[in-house]
Amino acid sequence: MAGIIVAVFWAILVSFLAVVLVRLAQTLRATTRLVAEVTEQAVPLLADASATVRSAQTQLDKVDAIASDVQEVTSNASALSTTVASTFGGPLVKVAAFGYGVRQALGRRTAPEPEPEPARGRSSVRRTVIVGRTVPSARGRKRDRRNPRGQKD
Repeated sequence: MAGIIVAVFWAILVSFLAVVLVRLAQTLRATTRLVAEVTEQAVPLLADASATVRSAQTQLDKVDAIASDVQEVTSNASALSTTVASTFGGPLVKVAAFGYGVRQALGRRTAPEPEPEPARGRSSVRRTVIVGRTVPSARGRKRDRRNPRGQKD
């Protein structure tokens, strides 16, 4: 009786293993098919990706050339701006100061006006506008004169 029970269990075990092996074989066939299909589709995709990367590299080279040209133009514009400022800046400031002095001298020479009483809440400092800038009155203040480069005269 023990032999029959062992034989039945052995038959059940073998049939179970046979079913597992059949399923495993089906899974391996499906996996092989899937790998073959992915390989067939991946090769053209990799070729397209390689072409895209080459095109992007060409465009980056062009952008790099443009950026270097823009950097050169910027440095040239900066040098030109510095040259113009140093060439015309000092003389223009001197001409404006001379014009201001002439106006002040002519204004005092014609008729000195009495100082008006300062209005309530307003500053008593008289200001003059020259070329879009407000210049405080020089009366009662010692001014630190500097040239356009920030150095004392």
